[in-house]
Amino acid sequence: MTKTSGPLVAILVYDGLCTFEFGCAFEVFGLTRPEMGPNWYRCVTVAAESGVLRAAGGLFVEASRSLPALMEADTIILPGWRGPDARAPTPLVQALRAANGAGKRIVAICGGAFVLAQAGLLEGRRATTHWHHLQKLADRYPGVGVDPQALYIDAGDILTSAGSAAGLDLCLHVVRLDFGAKVANSVARRLVISAHRDGGQAQFVERAIPLPAGTHVGGVMDRIRERLSDDWTVDRMAAVAHVSPRSLHRHFHKMTGMAPGEWLQHERLSAARDLLEETTLSVKAIAARVGLRSDVNFRQVFRQATGLTPTDYRNRFHTRETASTRLTIQG
Repeated sequence: MTKTSGPLVAILVYDGLCTFEFGCAFEVFGLTRPEMGPNWYRCVTVAAESGVLRAAGGLFVEASRSLPALMEADTIILPGWRGPDARAPTPLVQALRAANGAGKRIVAICGGAFVLAQAGLLEGRRATTHWHHLQKLADRYPGVGVDPQALYIDAGDILTSAGSAAGLDLCLHVVRLDFGAKVANSVARRLVISAHRDGGQAQFVERAIPLPAGTHVGGVMDRIRERLSDDWTVDRMAAVAHVSPRSLHRHFHKMTGMAPGEWLQHERLSAARDLLEETTLSVKAIAARVGLRSDVNFRQVFRQATGLTPTDYRNRFHTRETASTRLTIQG
């Protein structure tokens, strides 16, 4: 077995552990991945409290470490919490504050945001949680910039995600930060999930509706993705889908939570990120390929969406790994 010497990830376990959220974190950071080389993550479990720890599904869990181990970790994962109304134990709150003060990166999945809010770590920051509890988080902690739309939010040393499955997106985002896009894509393929869902996309679609006979909205989406450089007006989308523009808006909103134009912009920016990460095409060439017209317009909309210029994004995420250096942590 390959001995690892990479960053240490501490996953907290607690009484009432959310097993799905824990599984998401462990699947990404805890599994042995010899193909990733010796710099891959090391992972430990840390008991958030003393006593018998039970998990959803009638399981019992036993952590390998106790709270002081958080100070040894590079990244701390809080996989959910036993409920928005459940107070976090004082030792856990104190340990999280100390870890944050020491510069540790803390990642909260789903309801874990409530524990960070109790610890005061979300004050003055943007954060998110499961859509069902967003209003409760906002009401109880008015100093927190609760974002009802985001799948996950990276606020630097504090990261939060929406509902359970969005925790996988956030964990992959952490891998992208640490090891680059190529490695994160490799992990995503192993998990058989999307390599990258943007943190800013809508987290909840109320319900899917069957498309009326003779409509092809899903096919239109595929066609647009294949020809992003085309001029896709709403009228053209509707004509290709054989629906009225009004019906197109309704179908898009039900399927994606976005208007057609908003969805199109999201797809163009997503394609642009992939090209910045994986190619050496110029900013101007990428703008033309994804349908964002000029490099000036591309820079403007890309910065509005990501907080980075295309060049800054490429410098941060572009894949440059070689066979001998592909898992060196990015500084």
